[in-house]
This record gives sequence, C-alpha cells and structure tokens, in this order.
Amino acid sequence: MSRLVIESGRSHREYWRDLWRYRELFYVLAWRDISVRYKQTAIGVIWALLQPLIATIIFTVLLGKLAKMPADGIPYPLIVLTGMLPWQFISMSLSGASQSLVGNANLISKVYFPRLIIPASAVVTALVDLASAFRGGHGVVPRMAELASDFSASLYPFGVSCGVGARAAHYRA
Repeated sequence: MSRLVIESGRSHREYWRDLWRYRELFYVLAWRDISVRYKQTAIGVIWALLQPLIATIIFTVLLGKLAKMPADGIPYPLIVLTGMLPWQFISMSLSGASQSLVGNANLISKVYFPRLIIPASAVVTALVDLASAFRGGHGVVPRMAELASDFSASLYPFGVSCGVGARAAHYRA
C-alpha cells in the first residue's frame, strides 16, 4: 500500500503535475456544477439565454429610451448586450468561484487534491453560460479563435476568485 505524505514547500513543478494527475476530478466537478445549474431551473439552458436578454431589454429601456444615452448610429440593444455578456460572465465567475471553496469544505478537508480545481470548475460553469449566450443556443461549433478568447477571458475571473475564495474560506472557518 502506497502512502501519501503532504509536505510543505513542495516545488511548483510537482503541483502542476498534480493538477494534470487530477484532471478527471476537474472534469467531474465541472460537470457536476453544470448539470446542477441547469437541472435546478425548469427551462434549463434557455435560462442562460434569457438572463442577458432580459437585462438587455431593461437597460435598453432605462438608458436608451428614458435617459437617451447616445449610441452614434449603432443599435442600442447591441451596445448593451456587448457589455452585459462579459459583465455577467465575470460576475457569475467571481461569485461562484469565491463560494466554491466554502461550499466544498468537507471535500477539501478529507481528500488531498490540488485546491485550484474547485474554483476552476466554477469558472468553467460560467464559461459554459457565456458560450451558450454568445452562440445563441444554436449549437454552433465554436472556432479556435472563439475558444482562445473565451479561455483568455476566463483567466482574470479565475485569478481574482482564487484570492477571494481563499479569503472567504479563511473568514468562514
């Protein structure tokens, strides 16, 4: 029987190896978050499309019609939607990933695995929402450039949420 010893001060190279070694756990946690997110709503994936659409309608009426914000010839709903999609992605990523460490405290305290997997799976859930909203639910296969931009867009909320999640776990414990 092999024995696992967790040592402080291990090299970063070992941590990255552990991330690769536990990639299936990442897939399982991400899939769990995605399936729970869509099973809890009666309308499923359509909810990911309705959230930015409803926010776009509200902001278009409030800012476009009532406040008469300038649009310089560009359709105002398009301007609002262009801002709403990244905003909702960052908001959902930060809130989901920062609470993920607190929500999975039992798993963290009982089993060894790289802790970055938990907030990363929460960011992937928000990334799936962003991708479905961008694609409009048409089932379009994304191009490589779209995947690269979605990945690079997820790095900022992931980094910030790791710090926020650690603070939330520290103050909740």
